[in-house]
Amino acid sequence: MQLLLVPFQGPLQFAIFSIATVISGGFVFIFARAAMSSEGRSPGLVRAMTNPNTKFLFTFLAISWALVFGIGLQLVPHEGANSPYGGLALIAMFTGFFILMGLLWSVIGE
Repeated sequence: MQLLLVPFQGPLQFAIFSIATVISGGFVFIFARAAMSSEGRSPGLVRAMTNPNTKFLFTFLAISWALVFGIGLQLVPHEGANSPYGGLALIAMFTGFFILMGLLWSVIGE
């Protein structure tokens, strides 16, 4: 019960809750649009993602991602429970997933 009342304990907690709600709503909107894209003609995003230049963009992004996080995570101390290594690794995992899915989409196309 206490977890449900956390957003109302102060203005900072309410702001964090509101931002998280907006972000999750954005995810739902994007996922719904992606699910409905097969019902009609291809929207502009699909045409933009299957453009030949997008393949080079996502290839550059994937290589940059691998270099930045491959080197960057080695520089961060990863000893103890209070190190930033886990948070940065989680960010790396999510960004890498979306970059590589974009690369896969641009290469395979429609």
